[in-house]
Amino acid sequence: MNEPTIVVLGGGVGGVVAANELHGRLKDKAKIIVVERRPKQSFESSYLWIMTGERQPDAISRDIAGLARKEIEVIAGEVESIDTKNKAVFVAGREVNYDYLIVALGASLDVDAIPGLAASHTYYTLEGAVKLQREVANFKSGRVAIAIAGLPFKCPAAPYEGAMLLEGFFHARHIRHDVELAIYTPEPSPMPVAGEASGAALQEMLAHKGINFHGDKELTAIKKGKMTFADDSTEDYDLIITVPPHKAPSVIRDSSLAGDNGWITVDRHTLETDTEGVYAIGDVAHIPLFDGMALPKAGVFAHGQAEVVARNIAAQILGHAKREVYNGSGYCFLEAGGGVAGMAQGDFYAEPRHITLRTPSPVWHWGKVAFERYWLWKWY
Repeated sequence: MNEPTIVVLGGGVGGVVAANELHGRLKDKAKIIVVERRPKQSFESSYLWIMTGERQPDAISRDIAGLARKEIEVIAGEVESIDTKNKAVFVAGREVNYDYLIVALGASLDVDAIPGLAASHTYYTLEGAVKLQREVANFKSGRVAIAIAGLPFKCPAAPYEGAMLLEGFFHARHIRHDVELAIYTPEPSPMPVAGEASGAALQEMLAHKGINFHGDKELTAIKKGKMTFADDSTEDYDLIITVPPHKAPSVIRDSSLAGDNGWITVDRHTLETDTEGVYAIGDVAHIPLFDGMALPKAGVFAHGQAEVVARNIAAQILGHAKREVYNGSGYCFLEAGGGVAGMAQGDFYAEPRHITLRTPSPVWHWGKVAFERYWLWKWY
């Protein structure tokens, strides 16, 4: 009997954890293939530190080809199509067959969704964070606006972390009194999925730092120093930083796996799709919660989902009856500037959800630093 082939689409957080977990459990009992278009992967949580100059790209990037040292095959290229009927994916003109498929392709940024958005700055990509580092370093005075341009978006805390890190950055350079900071979001409060108490606590943190929060503001256009919103109001800026709208990659939207919203709906406990042998994890997956919200798109969830899926696939191949269940628990460090950070933590599947936001301290900041170092050492 031929060894089964497990294909992992995507070499980001979910993909690389799944591949490593599969290899660790199956060794030579299965062929593991990772398909990834980018030769280097970077630790996205550190993009905020790229913006403030505390990190440089090489320090947070690793070569995806390093997985080959663990006998994990890496195929470089763009996924062109997925044929679930014949259990095949097509990559740069090559047909790759699978017995099990794990889709971990993440989310695409739709910079063309809003007029003028493509010309704005963002730290949601490595390239954008590098450009923003230069812009921030040369900024002396004026109004900095951070605008969330669409829902959903990954890492719900990141826009607020960015604002607080910039506040600390300008404060350390003794120009804080010359800089106004403001956040605009279509959501009624910060991180609504974390609950009213967490949102209120975060809003209080922002207010304490003199960062203006504007909820229920749906961005519709950006042009020459001015933002326009759906309520016809406008706001001026000197530097604009945006979180572009997110959408599923086109190869997913064009496939049989896509739901009505373009994302892949999965069983929230097993991450299985409606197609046997096909799983979706991380940002590309859509997991509805009891109140109509969705499980946030964040690396910590992709990591946990990858472990569950990999362990269950390995158990099937090895003939073990026991299966693991993904429980929806997660946490998120929340950088607050000045060398301190908070932490949001809880069970997102609970009814009602109970999420706690821990008071910012140096402990959580160094916890995030330690996690960054561990991640870059462990997985590549």
